[in-house]
Amino acid sequence: MERLQKILSQAGIASRRASEQLMLDGRVTVNGVTVRELGSKADPSRDDIRVDGRRVKVVEHHRYLLLNKPRGYVTTRSDPQRRPTVIDLLAGVREYVYPVGRLDFDSEGLLLLTNDGDLAARLTHPRHALPRVYEARVLGEPDAHDVDRLARGVTIEGRRTLPAEVKPLGPNQLRITIREGRNRQVRNMCEAIGHPVTHLKRVAIGPIKDAKLKPGRWRDLTAEEVRALKRTV
Repeated sequence: MERLQKILSQAGIASRRASEQLMLDGRVTVNGVTVRELGSKADPSRDDIRVDGRRVKVVEHHRYLLLNKPRGYVTTRSDPQRRPTVIDLLAGVREYVYPVGRLDFDSEGLLLLTNDGDLAARLTHPRHALPRVYEARVLGEPDAHDVDRLARGVTIEGRRTLPAEVKPLGPNQLRITIREGRNRQVRNMCEAIGHPVTHLKRVAIGPIKDAKLKPGRWRDLTAEEVRALKRTV
């Protein structure tokens, strides 16, 4: 017997957090009974588990995709406002994959998608502090004091960011490596030092990089890249 949200995550339905919301919304049934209790358990090999009436199948084949997200796409499977989503870019992918973490609408760069719920949960868990590298173009020219403030941490909405690695790339460009995943974090950090971001691109997720992958294109991770990700967390 396993927790229901873990089963849904492993089946590639959604992340564990999103699976919990599906349960709270009354969209999950086990053997015909709606289950809202987050501590509920089930046996995926014996129980009839459904989301919105569709039977949940245990994933036998995992996919690990790397997408270079262009600006103007939402990092979700669907959007209530009917904006384009990253799933729209995955022509030919039949598996039910979902994004690992977030990359905001106006940002571009590398994004992982998978149906491996266990790995997705580890990659996004704060405990593992997976490094993510961004290149930011900002208004104005940050000086050494500004760079030091970013590196030591700035206060956003009453909470200080963790130390970051910050390297100037030019008069108005910075490479910033963070190890936490707060919403619009790099943009908010730069705003806090008075140099708002005008263009933001993620260039690495842990050990995963690909400078040749064009915006809007995707590829499967290699077996070695998958092993490297798993070693990281």
